Formats: sequence, structure tokens, C-alpha cells
Amino acid sequence: MSLARNTLVQSSLTLGSRVLGFARDMALAARFGQGPMMDAFTTALMLPNMFRRLFAEGAFAQAFVPVYGGVRARDGDEAAAVTASEALSFMFAVVAGFTILLQVLMPWIMPWLLSTYRDDPTVLRVAVTATQLAMPYLACMTIASLLSGVLNTAGRFALSAAVPIFLNVCTLAPLLAAYAFPASQATVLLWVTAAVTLSGLIQAALLWRGVRRLGVRLNLSWPRLTPSVRRTLALAVPGALAGGAMQINSVVSQVLAGSDEGARSVLYNADRLYQLPLGLIGVAIGLALVPRLTRAFVAGDHEGGRRTLDDGVTLAMVFTLPAAVALLAIPYFLIDATVTRGAFTSADAARTADVLRQFAWGVPAFVLAKVLTPPFFAREDTRRPMIYAVTAVIFTVIVGTALFFWISRSGGDGVLGLAVATSLSAWLNVALLGGTLVREHVWSLSTRFVGRMTRVVAATVAMAAVLVAAGVAYETLSRLLLAKEIAVLVVCAVGGAVYGGALLLFRAVTVTELKAMLRREPGASAPSALD
Repeated sequence: MSLARNTLVQSSLTLGSRVLGFARDMALAARFGQGPMMDAFTTALMLPNMFRRLFAEGAFAQAFVPVYGGVRARDGDEAAAVTASEALSFMFAVVAGFTILLQVLMPWIMPWLLSTYRDDPTVLRVAVTATQLAMPYLACMTIASLLSGVLNTAGRFALSAAVPIFLNVCTLAPLLAAYAFPASQATVLLWVTAAVTLSGLIQAALLWRGVRRLGVRLNLSWPRLTPSVRRTLALAVPGALAGGAMQINSVVSQVLAGSDEGARSVLYNADRLYQLPLGLIGVAIGLALVPRLTRAFVAGDHEGGRRTLDDGVTLAMVFTLPAAVALLAIPYFLIDATVTRGAFTSADAARTADVLRQFAWGVPAFVLAKVLTPPFFAREDTRRPMIYAVTAVIFTVIVGTALFFWISRSGGDGVLGLAVATSLSAWLNVALLGGTLVREHVWSLSTRFVGRMTRVVAATVAMAAVLVAAGVAYETLSRLLLAKEIAVLVVCAVGGAVYGGALLLFRAVTVTELKAMLRREPGASAPSALD
């Protein structure tokens, strides 16, 4: 399948998952607002969410595909299955042990994660129990990530993109059930976090079944540090760290925010919106790029690899720039119109919007990092992206801490400093990745690429003018269209139509090119039930 088709398959399924996730977040905001229970919930989900994004959303899978694909190409399917089984057994044992250790130590860890509630044993106790209930999700994601890598190597992207839907379905169900069976906020919180682990079991089971239907037989056995496991870990673990730099930065920001009541809830709500383009576009293109780039580099087709990367960056920016501009131009409009209800007030929306605006200008960098990392993975070079990622994390810690406390002591919202540091570190990571690729002639800023991106920016500016005007007229539009929810849908639809029309008008993309991008490549196999 073409790069655009593979991206479309994953993005469409991811969109379905994100819509359900947004419904879940609306229910959470309505029940908990931005108070202590919401802070406890976001803390409980902090580590599971990080591992889900590292593993299920592609970072580990991107690193594992070249390893598994290389063994498969050199030694055949049976040897590749043995390599995958050995890696699965070892990593599952390590992560399961890590999970149990964290569960045991959580009563001592939590006061450091939620330092603002050290004098409130009730909140800490609920947060500890909730985190312990959610932690087994990590082990499930270890299995799911490796199984996704096996499927992606075979060109099967749909199932691995679809299973995260169950996380949102399972966690939304108890929130809805709480309306029929009233319970305390603490009880509902524990129901939701228990559902996180249930969803992990379902995802791992479905992916296991998908791999077996593909004809690949994997087995869990006693973990052994075999040569193939050492090689897999040497590439995959640094690769996961490199591909998930932004997720690690997000966790760092949440840890720093633990000393400010409500700050973690603000970060969580902003996170759900600014990471939407990353999940829909960056992860999808990144996963689709790795197999294609691997084939190009193995075959010595460096020009083909450059064209593929060029197309990937262009495709990513075509969808990412308008999303970033929307978050920058009308953050309050988006949040107040969709989330404000129940315990979540307009003041909460205003605080979240201010933070979201600082994340928005980093969104293109978040997505570009996902697109610029696969060329390293395809060449089995995960060390340098890891070094760049660690550099970005250190930058976030130093600059984020400084800005957080400086702004807080000046009477402002310290969370703004964390958002600024996260966006800056993302651009630093992109500069390091992109600079290396250009210097080594893996990628070049061709005249065609620069010209097209100029036209994409022009189309984005046209859309931005419409959104800014809509943001100014927010109250009026809400009255004219009878509800703020209808107003935000209409504004988004009009903005999208203006952007699409401007793309065609400025010839940033043509109808012929759109048809060509979505056409199946010659010789591509028909999709199976797994697709």
C-alpha cells in the first residue's frame, strides 16, 4: 500500500479511538473537574499512559520492526519467530517484575509524585490504590508492542491501530455506569483505573490472535538473555526511548507539576488536545515509513529513501500545521465549548487554554520527531536518536523547573513554564535529528519540498484568519447557532473547508496527486481480514 493509504488506515482507526477518548475525558472532567480526585486519576494513569505511547503508539514498534524484519529477510520466518519469542519472554519478565516492584513501593513513591497532597492522606491513599490497579497495564503493553511490530513488518497496520480503542471503551464504561449506580468519587476512580488493566488484557489477546492468524507462532518461555535478545534490546530499548522522547518529557512535566494543586489536571486536559495530531498523523506516518525505508536502505536505494522521507515530512505537515494553528488561535473556544460542564468550570477552561497555547507552537516539532526518527531506525541506528532524546529530556528538566518556579513565584501559573520547556525541547530534538539526516545526505531540503511547504503555509495562514475571527466572535456564534457545541463544530468545519480550498487554489496539492497517493501500489497484496 502507498504511504498515504497506510497512514489513512491508521489515522482513521486512531481517530475513532481518540473520539472515544475525548468522550471519556469529558465525562472525567464533568465528574472530577480539576480537583484532588482528578489529580489522583492523572497520577495513576501517568506511567501506564507513557508506556502505552512508547509501546502501543509506535516507538517500540518502530525500533523492533527493523530488527525483526532483518532476521526475517536473512534467515526466514521461523528464525524471526524464535527471535521475537525470546525477546517477548525476556521483556515481559523484566516489565512484570518492574510492575510488581512499583506496586509494592507506591505508598512511598506517591507522596513525591503528589507532593501537594502530603497532608491529605485520603487523596494519597486513593491515588496509591488507583495506581496499583492500573500498573499491570504495563506488562500487557509489552506483549502488545512486540505483536504490533510483527504485524507491521508483514504490512498489517489496521489491527495494531484499532486495539487502543478498547482502552477508551473500558474506561468510559464505569463513568457511564456511575450515573445508573451512584458511587463516591473515590470509588468511581478505582473502577476506571481497574478498567485500564482490563483493556490491556483485551488488547494483548486480540493482537496475539492476529499474529497467529498471520501464521506466526510465538511462545512465552523462561526468559534468557540470548545473543538475539541482546541485539534486539540494544536497538529496541534505545529506540523506544528515542521515539518516545516527547512522552518522557510529558511525564517529567507531570512530576514537576505535582507540587501545584490542579496543575496535573491542567496538563492532562491540554495533553489530550495537543497530542491528537501526534497520534493521528505522526505515529501513523512513522509506522508506515519504517518498513518502506528499511526496504530502500537494504536494497541500497538511497534516492528512493530520500523521496520516501520527503513525502512523509510533506504529508505530516499538510495535516499538522492547520491543527497546530487551530490550537494556537482558538484554544479557549475548543476547550470551553467541549469540556466545560459539571465540575469543570469556565475558569478551568481558561487556565487550560493558556497552557494549551504554549504547547501548540511545539506541535509541528512533536510530529516531525516521529517522522525524522524512522530513517535512523531503518538503518538500525537507535543510539544517536536516544542521545538526542536524552538531551531533550535534560533540557526539559532544567528549563522546565526553572520556568515553573520562576513563574509561580512571580504570581503566575507555573504550568505555563512546563509547556514552554516541552515545546522548546521538541524543536531542539527535531534540529538534532534533521541536522544529522541532512548532513549525512539521507534527506535534503529539495526545491520541490520548499516550494510545496511555502504553499502549505500560505493555505494555513488563510485558515488562521478565519479561526481568529471566529475566536473573537465566540459568544456571538454560540448564541446564533443555539449552542457552543454546535458553534465549535461549525467553525472547525468552515476552517477545514477554507484550508482544503486554499491547498487546491495555491496548488500545494492537486486532485491528481491526491488520487495517486491513495492508489494501491503495483504488486501490493490485497488486504486480509487483519487489514
